[in-house]
Amino acid sequence: MTGSIKHFVNLQDYAPSTIEALLAQASAYQQGQLPTQTAQPVAVANLFFENSTRTQTSFQMAESRLGYQRFDLNPAHSSIQKGESLLDTMKTLAAIGIDLAVIRHSATAWYQPLLAAKDLPIRLVNAGDGVGQHPSQTLLDLLTIQQEFGHFDGLTVGFLGDLAHSRVVHSAAPTFRRLGMQLSFAGPTQWQDPALATQGDYVSVEELVQTADVVICLRVQLERLAQPAASAFTKQDYFDSYALTKDRAEKMKAGAIIMHPGPVNRDVEIDSDLVDGPRSRIFQQMRNGVFARMAMLQHLLTAPSERN
Repeated sequence: MTGSIKHFVNLQDYAPSTIEALLAQASAYQQGQLPTQTAQPVAVANLFFENSTRTQTSFQMAESRLGYQRFDLNPAHSSIQKGESLLDTMKTLAAIGIDLAVIRHSATAWYQPLLAAKDLPIRLVNAGDGVGQHPSQTLLDLLTIQQEFGHFDGLTVGFLGDLAHSRVVHSAAPTFRRLGMQLSFAGPTQWQDPALATQGDYVSVEELVQTADVVICLRVQLERLAQPAASAFTKQDYFDSYALTKDRAEKMKAGAIIMHPGPVNRDVEIDSDLVDGPRSRIFQQMRNGVFARMAMLQHLLTAPSERN
């Protein structure tokens, strides 16, 4: 069906044609094209309930470049600590004059109760929810892949590492598939997610590395592991068995690239030298994050879009 999407919480809400338009807009911003300032300034609030460097700073930079009025709120010092619901916080911000709220939260699908509310008076942007979705990361990853290969159709992308706890892979996999990419997954058996089997194939680490055009290493998310699994984890054992080591990287396809959503645990999920090596596009991803998020924010405020 079609209609105006008021919130940006899941990239699955957007048709492939709209995703392509978002990437084109991000590329235009990267080339120095900026939108005309609106007569009425846009006010945006950033609320990060989980720690963040790349995503939070990238959204802040995107908002500044777009000329938005930015309000960075610390949830630890907000009325949420006094028992106010997230919904009432959003209603309060809207009443004060905030147009848009960028939220990261440890709760998966934190936005669902808000979307269920009648006439929510503020636009929402999902900056990451638990182990659910991370739409802006997916968009910046697509921009990075597009810059490298010029297309998506027929490429093979391998996700390597902590699959069960990664919102990056859960957000990216269905969108990558819709754009014509083939997916493979590898990592510890106990951290596999059966749901991903509908999106691609589980393979060995060696097969993934040797067959992928893009190897995306995923961070080990010890903060999401229950005891005693977290205590039993050892960096060296993980590195030897599942990391992208220099020996494994030497067997990658010609022209294949390495990506990582960050933060990178060097010498845990990837050899430190590879992070800064010629195949790495990790810091390019970070740069692209600003332009992808600019496109997301501006599209949300100005353009109706097509729902699937």
